[in-house]
Amino acid sequence: MKNLLEQIKKGLDNNLYYLSLFATLAIPDICGAINSENGEASKDKYVQWFNKYVAGKYHGFWDGEDCYYFRCSLLHQGSSQHPRSNYSRVLFVEPTATTNVFHCNILNDALNIDVRIFCNDIVEGVKEWLKEVENTDLYKRNYSKFMMRHPHGLKPYIGGVPVIG
Repeated sequence: MKNLLEQIKKGLDNNLYYLSLFATLAIPDICGAINSENGEASKDKYVQWFNKYVAGKYHGFWDGEDCYYFRCSLLHQGSSQHPRSNYSRVLFVEPTATTNVFHCNILNDALNIDVRIFCNDIVEGVKEWLKEVENTDLYKRNYSKFMMRHPHGLKPYIGGVPVIG
């Protein structure tokens, strides 16, 4: 999990906003699945996780359901528009385009949030969540299935070279 968070941060540092945003939007699904008996993601788990660990930073502008709909539209259709969202679209001003920070603004019927702040808010939420669950049996059982880097291979499949699997 920590490697994924580090890669999100590196993406932001290198202006790879699409990659960081796509990975970040998957995190509440991953955390909700890892922290559940069946180890599977669902809308309810996503919304609950986001509302507990992130939504408070958005002061009513953005909650788990809106984030879930945004996640669905972006990851599955490549769109920032979802018919069930409270906003017509979600907009991000590229952080390197100006010295101003545009975050939690409603522009007509669109929500404008800062991509770096958003991704970092999710990363911080994961860190808080990990403190609570990392040593539980449920986390350990489900995390063992998590896609991760194995620097010396993943036996019995491949050995001696780094593998992600």
